[in-house]
Amino acid sequence: MSSPEAAPPAPNNLKRIVAASLIGTTIEWYDFFLYGSAAALVFNRLFFPDSDPLVGTLLSFLTYAVGFAARPLGALVFGHYGDRIGRKKLLVLSLLMMGGATFAIGLLPTHATIGTAAPVLLTVLRLVQGFALGGEWGGAVLLVSEHGDARRRGFWASWPQTGAPAGQLLATGVLSLLTAVLSDSAFNSWGWRIPFLLSGVLVMVGLWIRLSVDESPVFKQALAQAQTRKTQAEPLPLVSVLRHHWRDVLIAMGARMAENISYYVITAFILVYATTSAGVSEQSALNAVLIASAVHFAVIPAWGALSDRIGRRPVYLLGAAGVGLWMFPFFVLIDSGDFGSLLLAVTVGLVLHGAMYAPQAAFFSEMFATRMRYSGASIGAQFASVAAGAPAPLIATALLSEYDSSTPVSLYVIAAAVLTLIAVGVAKETRHRDLTDVMSCHDHEAGDGEEPEGDVSREPGARTM
Repeated sequence: MSSPEAAPPAPNNLKRIVAASLIGTTIEWYDFFLYGSAAALVFNRLFFPDSDPLVGTLLSFLTYAVGFAARPLGALVFGHYGDRIGRKKLLVLSLLMMGGATFAIGLLPTHATIGTAAPVLLTVLRLVQGFALGGEWGGAVLLVSEHGDARRRGFWASWPQTGAPAGQLLATGVLSLLTAVLSDSAFNSWGWRIPFLLSGVLVMVGLWIRLSVDESPVFKQALAQAQTRKTQAEPLPLVSVLRHHWRDVLIAMGARMAENISYYVITAFILVYATTSAGVSEQSALNAVLIASAVHFAVIPAWGALSDRIGRRPVYLLGAAGVGLWMFPFFVLIDSGDFGSLLLAVTVGLVLHGAMYAPQAAFFSEMFATRMRYSGASIGAQFASVAAGAPAPLIATALLSEYDSSTPVSLYVIAAAVLTLIAVGVAKETRHRDLTDVMSCHDHEAGDGEEPEGDVSREPGARTM
């Protein structure tokens, strides 16, 4: 017997919810990507001036990677409280933390002013950014997934995913404008601070929109059911996830490998490779990422809609295979030194990346039961980021430094694509799963005991429409 999903919200209400999630994720990714772009362009000179230029870039990317190290902790903390008290409150907190840390980076003294304390403070603020982003993603995609029309969940849930290219677009656009209108000395002296300080204004706008939406009705229903059975204490969401959904967590982590690594190679490492190995100007590299990010933003909802028609897995597998096959042509085009070729390389790479990123929100949401969904989706996504996105620019830069060739970098991304193809290949299709199934582990334990593995119909959150 299938459990009926709640009636879809009114179109205007759903659009407001999507807008609230999108503006929040855009701001948070703007803050996060702004740091990555600044790490590639100026932080090596401002915070690590005594190092060799390439070593300085490596150290700069190391502080960039530190932000990823804090994301799993953010996933655990925000996931726990998001599954206990709701999605909305935690999303407001994550936005305030991210915006505050980014604004503070804009006020931070450099190495020339306070010496080694400068990179230490920079690292601390980067940790705060990572912690906040670790909690943001899961809540934003769940708020839309749990409000949205089940038949178009892939499409609606893909909109918060467009916050990544929108944030990249905004961050790269601001930096590109500043590098175009300011001299190198002015940009290095004070101009780089402007994009970080702008975050304070953006956060106020995002906070006003995010406070206007309601809590997820699916979560409210699950919370009400939990409160009617207080005779038995609920286990921690993390415990429930690891006990009942450990395979789904591993699948989510594997699915993130190609998606995460390819993205940071295409958008962050490219700023280093194009300018140092291909002889492309910083302005041209920034402009290529800027235009490609606009295309990326446009194609994500289309990939999400396609996943509603043919399933999450086929679209995801197409993206993983495509990214792996594109890596060698990607670097050949960049090596030409021609702007058109550079733009084609980055644009095709991001379009293929979108085929993985678009269905990811609905795919991960549909894997977990309601009272452990925030924890499960966040843990699967953010723990993978430590092994995938965090070291990607660092590893790619180190491989380039060691071998003076793009071939090892291509093989690195291809290996990640193979891992993702295996993980998604063994996963079950989730397109028809019912998010209003609020069964918790208690329901299973109170029933016939051990949950038979491999039976989708018996998994939490897995009953079909």
